[in-house]
Amino acid sequence: MPSGHLGAQAIRRQCRRVTWAPKRPGGNVAGSLGHPSPSTTQFTMRALCVLLLLALFESYSFWVYASQSTRPNVVKIGSILTFDSVIGKVAKVAIEAAVDDVNSNPSILKETKLIVAMIDSHFSGFSGIIEAIRFMETETVAIIGPQSSVTAHVVSYIANELHVPLLSFSATDPTLSSLQFPYFIRTSVNDLFQMSAIGDIMKYYGWREVITIYVDDDYGINGIAVLADQLATRRCRISYKAPLKSQANVDDIRKVLVQVALAGSRVIIVHTYPDIGLDIMATAQYLGMLENGYVWIATNWLSTLLDSSAPLSPEKIKNIQGVLSLRIYTPESKVKKKFVSRWSNLTSEEVTRGSIGLSTYALYSYDTVWLLARAIDAFLENGGNISFTSDPRLKEFRKGTLGINSMSIFNEGDLLLSSILNVSMIGVTGPFEFTSDRNLIHPSFEIINVIGTGFRRTGYWTDYSGLSISPPEMVYTRPPNKSSSNQRLYPVVWPGQTTDTPRGWVFPHNGKRLKIGVPNRVSFRDFVTRLHGTDMFTGYCIDVFNAAISLLPYAVPFQLVPYGDGHNNPNCTELVRLITAGVYDAAIGDIAIITSRTRMADFTQPYIESGLVVVAPVRKLHSNAWAFFRPFNREMWCATGVFFLIIGAVVWILEHRINDDFRGPPRKQVVTILWFSFSTLFSTHRENTVSTLGRFVLLLWLFVVLIINSSYTASLTSILTVQHLSSDIKGLETLLNNNDPIGYQQGSFTRNYLVEDLGIHESRLVPLKLPEDYAKALNDGPGHGGVAAVVDERAYIELFLSTRCEFSIVGRQFTKNGWGFAFSKDSPLAEDMSTAILKLSETGDLQRIHDKWLLSSACSSQGAELEVDRLSLTSFEGLFIICGMACLIALLVYLVKLTYQFNQYYSQFESSGQRSGRLDTFLTFANEKEETVKARSIRMQPEWASSTKSIN
Repeated sequence: MPSGHLGAQAIRRQCRRVTWAPKRPGGNVAGSLGHPSPSTTQFTMRALCVLLLLALFESYSFWVYASQSTRPNVVKIGSILTFDSVIGKVAKVAIEAAVDDVNSNPSILKETKLIVAMIDSHFSGFSGIIEAIRFMETETVAIIGPQSSVTAHVVSYIANELHVPLLSFSATDPTLSSLQFPYFIRTSVNDLFQMSAIGDIMKYYGWREVITIYVDDDYGINGIAVLADQLATRRCRISYKAPLKSQANVDDIRKVLVQVALAGSRVIIVHTYPDIGLDIMATAQYLGMLENGYVWIATNWLSTLLDSSAPLSPEKIKNIQGVLSLRIYTPESKVKKKFVSRWSNLTSEEVTRGSIGLSTYALYSYDTVWLLARAIDAFLENGGNISFTSDPRLKEFRKGTLGINSMSIFNEGDLLLSSILNVSMIGVTGPFEFTSDRNLIHPSFEIINVIGTGFRRTGYWTDYSGLSISPPEMVYTRPPNKSSSNQRLYPVVWPGQTTDTPRGWVFPHNGKRLKIGVPNRVSFRDFVTRLHGTDMFTGYCIDVFNAAISLLPYAVPFQLVPYGDGHNNPNCTELVRLITAGVYDAAIGDIAIITSRTRMADFTQPYIESGLVVVAPVRKLHSNAWAFFRPFNREMWCATGVFFLIIGAVVWILEHRINDDFRGPPRKQVVTILWFSFSTLFSTHRENTVSTLGRFVLLLWLFVVLIINSSYTASLTSILTVQHLSSDIKGLETLLNNNDPIGYQQGSFTRNYLVEDLGIHESRLVPLKLPEDYAKALNDGPGHGGVAAVVDERAYIELFLSTRCEFSIVGRQFTKNGWGFAFSKDSPLAEDMSTAILKLSETGDLQRIHDKWLLSSACSSQGAELEVDRLSLTSFEGLFIICGMACLIALLVYLVKLTYQFNQYYSQFESSGQRSGRLDTFLTFANEKEETVKARSIRMQPEWASSTKSIN
């Protein structure tokens, strides 16, 4: 409330205290003339109050009128552009059109007019900074620009100090963040999303490496840094970075492209400005780098050039054939169509050298003006006041001639900033609104392919669902889905006029040969062996490698380098580690694919299966007179015999009272139990079961006997007809349960596995070098300085056993892996070699190489089998439990039924006057035949009735 209004209220309260009094007749004349009477004084004060109230009312009315007229006549906006640039020339036209449209619209800013002062920076970042400082010296409430990201970084520091919002539609550098530069507002799509789209394209086509050519300033460096992050999340990487200075000439470009051509990747991303971008493509055409096999992806500088400078000359079009580019997507709308139809009229006065096309930057610059106008309108409606105060921290610069001290702080710049961020409108670019991190909502791109004299859209990209052939407005109506199966693009015509997707890389043409490490083995030389006195190798692994590399669609110069001293088997894990260290480019040979090695290198598809097994001495088993005991172990024999007796006893109990076959003298009944029990083994028992419970128990037992009998027969048949080998070592479990020494191959990963994974103490492990060492240690045994068993990979052991029949693999293979060729991480050769190995497998060549080197055997006992463990109780305990439970349930049911019958009988027994112990009576009752008990009960009923009557 204004101070004048408060003063009027105070005077009004004071005047209420003065009361009007009428003049009394016959008053004192002297009093009237000499001194004013009370009535006169009050009247005078009252009149004074009225005059004061009138004056204050006029003052208050003036304040109200003034407060309602605080909207300024004009609002000053600055704009820093480069008029002759591809972006600047279209932005200048669009901004002027937007200012005219805003000022002619009475619903925006009302009587206030928007004035935008546009300054040409003449391609100079320094000029842009100076012009920004000059704007700060005037009452400029906001600046549209700068156009360059480099200039925006510097000017944003000034904007932070003076609270003047910067709205840039072209400074797309992702590092211009709201945390560091709160007064910088990006009014177009952040380059972060463009780099994310490129990452999705890389993943879609399966490319793993890319080369980047970029301008060496904040725009290029920061954009490529973000691209590297996006690629890393998709398991891709930048293999080579080629920076160019912003004013690079053709010679500079040629030097860079020559180095690019020597690199291995054929996927090239160009992130520069339009003018230098065309020079890059022209030089690439001259060097033959737009031929079949290359992939060129240009950021939105190319689409901007095509939109604003069309049509390009035939020579320039020829230099960009097959190139992919991204263009910011703006949905079709009535507002956009209306603006597009006006564009030719808007640019008619600007045309000096060719027509000016409509690019997305023209649309975003147009919307930027409307955004600012709506924000200023909301700012003024909310009581915002455009006022400036000098910055006290600039006083020390007053003595200079730069005029920096004349720059002033926009007092309510934070309120205008808030109004800008809260604007939500529909512009020519579509829905225009900021997210919480100050990026525009729904970032989307079109992916275009330059073909012939124009270009074709191959799909869209959205941050919502990735790549799609549906327009973004349709994509946003569906649930988000970034799965690989949902990513789609139309076919692309690549450089060289081919529709086949390029592989994305070739072997580098830089004169270097692939340096491949090969283990210099001293044992099992059928796999890898070095020819004496040379660096040449032969063997199974070498033949597989040569056959696979010959299937590659390109030449791979390589050099095989021996690894190891030739006296001991080398450690293949250390060989793989040297790939990471850069000593070798790859490693081939008998290299097992295990977890620790896959962390250091990429492996191909396994070309041979392997895994750890246990080999031990074995002896032949011969049949003897007691061979029929061997199918079951001791526990199984005992359990089977006990259950035979239990079943016989249970069936006797259930049948004794009702079946004459189970009655008679005690000796006869014992014989019956034994005979019935064991005769069930052959189903030859002559006793019939009468009771339901007895039949139930017998049925289950016969099923158990059938299973036991079948298993025994099968095991005995195998023992008597197949030659068997026996060993004291049954497998890995035996080694874990004893303390006998264990042999392993020197240099193998087996040692680490036994110690770290299985917990076997190192003192038990004995390194062995040659197959002869294996045989000697196994023959000597643990009691004479040898080993109980050897643990090694199956591939080695099968070769070892091919000529040594006194040993055999015991137990099961307890790991499963394979051998492969190792390459540096993310090397495309790993994938191509895997494909070649699969082709070798499909054509049968892989098996033929295997048979050439490894298919040999001198053993006559190849058909022999290791002794199978005897059938144990564990295999049948489920059947025994079921049968035991059935017996227990049957006995409980029988006991309940017997007790009920006894209670009825005993009550009649006592009523007849007979006296006897209850337990003795129960035992007698249980032993008697059920028919006898029932007959006696019938005879006793009259006696029981008469005795009951006499008692009553």
